[in-house]
Amino acid sequence: MPLKKSDYETCLAQYCHHEGAIALLKQYRPYLEMIPSLRRPDESLITIPLPLVRLRHQGNISATALPCDVAIVMCDPEWKIKTEVEILVFIHHPHEDFSDLLGRWRQAQLCLDQDYEWLMPPRHQHILSEGANKIYPLFVLFTESSERIQRGMVGAELPFVVQVPDGLCDDARREKEELEARE
Repeated sequence: MPLKKSDYETCLAQYCHHEGAIALLKQYRPYLEMIPSLRRPDESLITIPLPLVRLRHQGNISATALPCDVAIVMCDPEWKIKTEVEILVFIHHPHEDFSDLLGRWRQAQLCLDQDYEWLMPPRHQHILSEGANKIYPLFVLFTESSERIQRGMVGAELPFVVQVPDGLCDDARREKEELEARE
């Protein structure tokens, strides 16, 4: 069964909220452990859907869209400053093959290999948003994604998770209920 655009859109919408982003990171534990405080998740990470960055290169400033789907920027909840950890989420697009998906990561690496700052969402514009020392990719594949894409990710040693499209909304609802129960 081919990947549907609605599956992609559902994932994108889910990961735009910090609860959905945490649910995603729970599937790849090394990144979950990078969150400064799970007790204050809304202050510990900022999600930026279809992110934009302001690039500074040889005195010139320009804004550009990154080829990733969501940027997750970690923040210290006490000091209200951005930490050095940034995670770029690449959701498998319908009709995208391994080279296309890998190419988006490579393009992002080139963009962020210079001075940059994030164009932050309105609620977080007060946070200093200069570039990071550590940028980590996370690829979101679906059960409908080609097996060669998974093999390619393993071969390229890139982290990925596999989503079951029908379970996306159920997982988000369950994660939200768990977070509310802890508070």
